Amino acid sequence: MKRFYLFWVVPLFLGWAFDFLFWRHFPGISLLLYLLLLVGGGLLVLLDNGFRPSWKSLLLLPPILFFAVMTILRREPMTVFLAVALSVMLLSLLSVTYQGGRWLQYGWLDYLVQFFWLVVSLLVRPFLWWIERLKQSPTSTTEETKASVSSWQPFWAILRGVLITFPILVIFAVLLASADLVFAERLADFLEIFRLERLPEYLFRLFYILLFAHLIAGALLHAAQKSQEEKLIGFARPSLPSFLGFTEAAIVLGAVNLLFGFFVLIQFQYFFGGQSNIGLEGYTYAEYARRGFGELVIVAFFSLLLFLGLSTTTFRATSAQRRLFSALGALLVALVNVILVSAFQRLVLYETAYGFTRLRMYTHVFMIWLGILLVAVVVLEFLRRERAFALAMLLAAIGFAVTLAIVNVDSFIARQNVLRAMQGEELDINYLALLSTDAVPSLVASLQEETLPTDTRDLVGAALLCREYRFGRNQEAVNWRSWTLSAWFAKRALDQVQRILDNYTIFDQAWPVLVETPLGKHYECYYGWLE
Repeated sequence: MKRFYLFWVVPLFLGWAFDFLFWRHFPGISLLLYLLLLVGGGLLVLLDNGFRPSWKSLLLLPPILFFAVMTILRREPMTVFLAVALSVMLLSLLSVTYQGGRWLQYGWLDYLVQFFWLVVSLLVRPFLWWIERLKQSPTSTTEETKASVSSWQPFWAILRGVLITFPILVIFAVLLASADLVFAERLADFLEIFRLERLPEYLFRLFYILLFAHLIAGALLHAAQKSQEEKLIGFARPSLPSFLGFTEAAIVLGAVNLLFGFFVLIQFQYFFGGQSNIGLEGYTYAEYARRGFGELVIVAFFSLLLFLGLSTTTFRATSAQRRLFSALGALLVALVNVILVSAFQRLVLYETAYGFTRLRMYTHVFMIWLGILLVAVVVLEFLRRERAFALAMLLAAIGFAVTLAIVNVDSFIARQNVLRAMQGEELDINYLALLSTDAVPSLVASLQEETLPTDTRDLVGAALLCREYRFGRNQEAVNWRSWTLSAWFAKRALDQVQRILDNYTIFDQAWPVLVETPLGKHYECYYGWLE
């Protein structure tokens, strides 16, 4: 028997759960719990009402669950943002392809159209569903009527139970409050939430609870009513006719390849040739690296867009034209990958001179996945599987986010910058102090390393103490909703070196806040070394 009331009961619960988990609480384990509630609640409603998923749609669940777990395992901002964003995107994709399961065959326009209709469903479909339920024919069969009435029985039973229970609870609460002053105080604290002054807050929270419930109901109804109607655009024949001649496209690709080939030649002569060649031009390694690794990444990215655009719009009448176009594309990808290697090398030199940062780490990983995507695109072009370009980009985006999560960006930065300090380079303790709890276990491990030079150990301890002063030892676990494994690991690590940190002293009576190290040096916790 179908229980249609779940289509609004479960979304209401999920709307309330969002408020309960996130209102005035820093996101922590609440993110994992809410993503699990979304997946579990959605499957409960759909399966209970007889809507079975395609096995291909279920392939989206492992990455969703992986990113959900990453929200408590990592605290580095970009990693957490991508985990949440991709989880929401993949959940949306699950909604539009739940019964059909054809997302692996989606092209560019399929993603745009399907997500457009999902947005329409989020806004409109719950209203349409209620109208359809209210307009049910009064001439329905006895069995249908009984089924409809039966489906509402749990709701009315709950409502009757609440109405009966309320006066009983009031009577017992008054008697118990009279019997015990401590209980009376706690009861009074509880009743504070019903103060009239908080009415605007409650109205606002009620509004977004209902809004979230409405949107979630729309997503579930879309999965139930529309996800089996996956009419792929341009599957039988291209939806966008090829309007650019082969000659024009060949000239564009050939000219770009010549330009890139000349640039690559210069790179081999002046960059890959070593520091002596760069010195002839008056540049040091660091100066040369600083000049343009960002521009090279942009060139590579727009080269990808250029090839995708030409592949989509170029008319290739013969097999010879197709082969030549693919060959020019392959040459373009080869040259662009050399440019990416050059950009990668420049970035390595820049990090060697100035240290590791989050942005530089993002760029590292992005370049790797951009190179992989370029190779995948040209292979698909050779195989004449242009529709799979969109899938390749989706998988590359997922790969980028997964790589950041596995690498553990803040921990990597902490380790590498400490290694640089061991080689005599400057260590920015304030940047280390700004990193998330992901970096703390690595810093603690460095502090405990016996081979660590004394002056570097002095700096690492100062960075840890400044970080602890600025953020607190377990600042993300004030409430259980904000608990994360990252913060828990950080706290355990700090407990191991507390005796070492006790040898440092924080002076916070005046600005700037200072930390005194066992070697007698003083550092500003917001700026760096003082004396």
